[in-house]
Amino acid sequence: MKLFRLAIALFLIVTAFCCWTLPAEAFCGFYVAKADTKLYNQASQVIIARNGDRTVLTMANDYQGNVKDFALVVPVPVILTENQVRVGDPKIIKHLDAFTAPRLVEYFDPNPCNTNRFPASSLPVERREGGGIRGSFESDDEALGVTVESRFSVGEYDIVILSATESDGLETWLYRNGYRIPRGASQLLQPYIRQGLKFFVAKVNLAEFQQSGYQLLRPLVMAYESPRFMLPIRLGTINATTEQDLIVYILSPKGQAELTNYRTVKIPSDEEIPVFVKNEFGQFYQSMFETSYNREGKKAAFLEYAWDIKSCDPCSAKPPSREELRKAGVFWLMPNQRENVFISRIHLRYTRDRFPDDLMFQETSNRQFFQGRYVLRHPFSGDLDCPAGQEYQRILSERMEREAQTLAKLTGWKLQEIRTKMNFPQSQGSNWWETVFEEN
Repeated sequence: MKLFRLAIALFLIVTAFCCWTLPAEAFCGFYVAKADTKLYNQASQVIIARNGDRTVLTMANDYQGNVKDFALVVPVPVILTENQVRVGDPKIIKHLDAFTAPRLVEYFDPNPCNTNRFPASSLPVERREGGGIRGSFESDDEALGVTVESRFSVGEYDIVILSATESDGLETWLYRNGYRIPRGASQLLQPYIRQGLKFFVAKVNLAEFQQSGYQLLRPLVMAYESPRFMLPIRLGTINATTEQDLIVYILSPKGQAELTNYRTVKIPSDEEIPVFVKNEFGQFYQSMFETSYNREGKKAAFLEYAWDIKSCDPCSAKPPSREELRKAGVFWLMPNQRENVFISRIHLRYTRDRFPDDLMFQETSNRQFFQGRYVLRHPFSGDLDCPAGQEYQRILSERMEREAQTLAKLTGWKLQEIRTKMNFPQSQGSNWWETVFEEN
């Protein structure tokens, strides 16, 4: 059973953004497009705001079925009470997605004949590191080894917190009380029981949902204190038939977050790619992620963004406001105090065999900036009848070949098809690439 789902598609905007707060060496580029979560058919989004042992966890529900069949079962380290659970604002997750999404930027080469030296903009980009529920079999709970620790309602959800001594009994209890979970769940529930974890169980209160006027289920937010910095994903693989994508936004006052039980690697970034990718950015990013995922043996998580929340470069969305950060669970912000929030966006694609364990995280003091960023450089297409223009043509041909080679390496696309798609100034001749590629 997938605990939470979401969806993703390409959103194209051609606009210039000069960022809000930039380091001295930063640039203001032309933001073109972002690769947000709509690119993926099966994905989940989670926000984790973490400071010390205190955690606020937000889970996005993009459930597509009949809401009466919705059931959510999440292992949690402590018994939660009603004042530790609320419904969240789905707009917050959308904003964080837009703010941290891998992005495409573009530049335009100036006229080389107007300068005494070759334009720096044509050179390779410098890499930067930058209401409760009542079961009809409550008398059997003790025999099943299940204890109802608490029960309450928040918004359109009815919640129970359970503890259990054996997984078959817990699975039976869930079925008897109307929770539609896949058969065979007991084998994945047992490890959590052995660890002494509790179970946060939710289903929809139909009357409340109908009265709310919402078309989709809102996110669920829970706050708790525990030394365990983890996210359970194994229950999400029970009936999954394909690989699942998971986007985790980790908010911390310290710095980058990373996994401790799986490798966290940076997604390829700061690469110059052919201009035609502007119209195919969605396909590009999907192919590039798939290639990177396979190259890492399908066993790594990918860092797509790491930055101070109050700045961006280039910005694909305005930084979240203090109010939005509070709604995202950032509980350490004080009045009249500057925002001290570092956001890490970690993207996983997982299956039961490649990611058999739940995700264990740690906060670090690393505040190095990083983003998935891909650069388009438009060649100058005017008159090049000058010595500098002739040199520009020579170097441009070499640059375009590097871009084609880079794109093929990143995506696995066929090099000759990439070359065919590349569009260059007519002044260079319709077959300008023949001399460049003759050795290939």
